[in-house]
Amino acid sequence: MSNAHRLLVVDDDPTLRDTLTEQLALSDAFEVVTAETARGAMDRVAAERVDLVVMDVGLPDLDGREAVRQMRLGGFRGPVIMLTGQTSDSDTVQGLDAGANDYVTKPFKLAVLLARIRAQLRQYEASEDAVFQIGPYTFRPGAKLLVGERGSKLKLTEKETAILRFLYRAGRQVVGRDTLLAEVWGYNAQVTTHTLETHIYRLRQKIEPNPATASILVTEGGGYKLLP
Repeated sequence: MSNAHRLLVVDDDPTLRDTLTEQLALSDAFEVVTAETARGAMDRVAAERVDLVVMDVGLPDLDGREAVRQMRLGGFRGPVIMLTGQTSDSDTVQGLDAGANDYVTKPFKLAVLLARIRAQLRQYEASEDAVFQIGPYTFRPGAKLLVGERGSKLKLTEKETAILRFLYRAGRQVVGRDTLLAEVWGYNAQVTTHTLETHIYRLRQKIEPNPATASILVTEGGGYKLLP
């Protein structure tokens, strides 16, 4: 699944959990994993890439809000949407204070939850906290950094960061050279495709196991694309 957002659905109600998983997985934009308990959710967030969490408040082992608080203390920066049967303002405030980004009250329409998920992901991707997976690297555009599987760090220039961010958002679609030039450099008459090709060459020297045979940032059909 090309650059799909990885969603973690946390709910102890198997019917709701399965329904949400099934419906969310219908979109190619999402890959869904689940947890039945707060502890299970915290373990998954600590051990795996998770882009957004849908967390029930009423979990059997720990209040969902406390679980979110602990996840934040553990370093999780992705969006969290709380599900609750409570409608009081104080309940919402407690959740937001714990680190949740949004609240959806049960019962809810799936279309509403989907809209909230997409809105939170858009905000997150534009933030300094955003983290993406590119091949064997964790991409941190806010820090202009690629972190390897063993913790090695590759510092990126501003333009390299912008190139990777735009190609990542395109998924497996090929981005034409002119489009990439316009997006990264703007409409600057002094900038040519040679400038872009030079940046691509330098980027490959940094990230490719074998720069002569690109396997992460590939050329195709007059443009470029990233392979996950």
